[in-house]
Amino acid sequence: MSDANIRTSQFFDAYARDFNAIYNTRNTLVNRLINRLLRKSMKLRYEKTLQGCHPIEGKKVIDVGCGPGHYGIALARRGAAQVLGIDFAQGMIDIAKKNAELAGVMDRCRFVYGDFLKLAVDETFDYAIVMGLMDYIREPELVIQKVLRITGGKAFFSFPADGGFWAWQRKLRYKRRCDLFLFTEERLRQLFAQLTDKPVTYERISRDYFVAVDLG
Repeated sequence: MSDANIRTSQFFDAYARDFNAIYNTRNTLVNRLINRLLRKSMKLRYEKTLQGCHPIEGKKVIDVGCGPGHYGIALARRGAAQVLGIDFAQGMIDIAKKNAELAGVMDRCRFVYGDFLKLAVDETFDYAIVMGLMDYIREPELVIQKVLRITGGKAFFSFPADGGFWAWQRKLRYKRRCDLFLFTEERLRQLFAQLTDKPVTYERISRDYFVAVDLG
């Protein structure tokens, strides 16, 4: 793991509990305001990904940068036969396992600690999820290429949008935390055009781009 990845891993390892709590915040006035201003992208990409993974019954899912496992667990509860979650923060993996046990789907979920690019993944998945990871990847083409290679159905990515106040604010906030990489739609179109000839859709959702690749 590179020095940059180690720094990012350490940050999210320490942040794991707080990050998991985002999905479980109480519906108070303060939390509603925070969610509307800062977490709208998280909510939208979660909803769009779950909608996109259809049909899910009996399907295999890989979640790269799975965090506390909320995507995979939700899909397992909806009928996914197998979920593989990968994250480079051990704290996230520990919480994901606990969340899967609490949800009663641990028999269909496997969560692995490690660098996705270095892990041997020798199977094909119906759906691939890459949400909130590309923000921290210096060479995104390597991750995208591997994801597309192991996906037989649809792959979903989120990319943080560059430009504007919120991008500036986020750059400032993360300056001392870990490396952060933002994207324009033009760059994304160029990137995917080099890597696949399959249909790709690009949608701006709040502070992110939601990118879906149909590999079927």
